[in-house]
Amino acid sequence: MGLFDQIVGALNDPQAQANAGQLGNLINTAQQLSTQLGASPETTQTLMSVAGGYVRSALQEKRSQEGDESVQTFVNEHGGTNPDPVAVQGLFSPQQQNQLIETVCQRTGLDSQTIQSLLPMVVPMILNFLQTGTNTQNPRQAQNPVLSGFLDADGDGDVDMADTLKMASKFLNR
Repeated sequence: MGLFDQIVGALNDPQAQANAGQLGNLINTAQQLSTQLGASPETTQTLMSVAGGYVRSALQEKRSQEGDESVQTFVNEHGGTNPDPVAVQGLFSPQQQNQLIETVCQRTGLDSQTIQSLLPMVVPMILNFLQTGTNTQNPRQAQNPVLSGFLDADGDGDVDMADTLKMASKFLNR
C-alpha cells in the first residue's frame, strides 16, 4: 500500500491524528513554497521527493539505533508547517545535509544556498505527513501505520512525496 493510501486510511481512522485541515495546511504550505521560490511546481515536487528519500533513510537509521518510539517522538516534536532547523540537524549530519543539497541542486537547478534555506521548511512538512497516522489516544505509541509504511517501503528509492502531495490535493479538491 502506498504512502497516500496509508494517509487516507488514517483520515478514516477516528483514533488517528489525520484530518482534512492538516492535509490542506500541508498542501497550502507546499504551494506557497513554490510561489516563494518562483519555481515551477515540478521543481518543488522534485525537492520534496529527494528530501523525502533522505528523511526516510535518516529515520530508518534512527529507528535501528533508538527504536520505533524514539522515531515517533521525533516526528511528533518536529512535524509541522513552520520552519524548524532543529529537525534538519536532528536528522542529518553536516555531511548528509551537504549530500542532500547537492542532489537537489543537480535535480532541480536551484542554488545550494536556496536549498539550504528551504530544508528547515521542507523537512517538518514531510514529518507532518508522517504524523497523520499518530494515535490521538496515545501519541507516543509506535503503532503509526503511515510512519511504519514510509519506513518499511520496498527501498526502491522512490519516496514520492510529490505524488502524495498531488493525490492529497486532488482528494481535497484543491
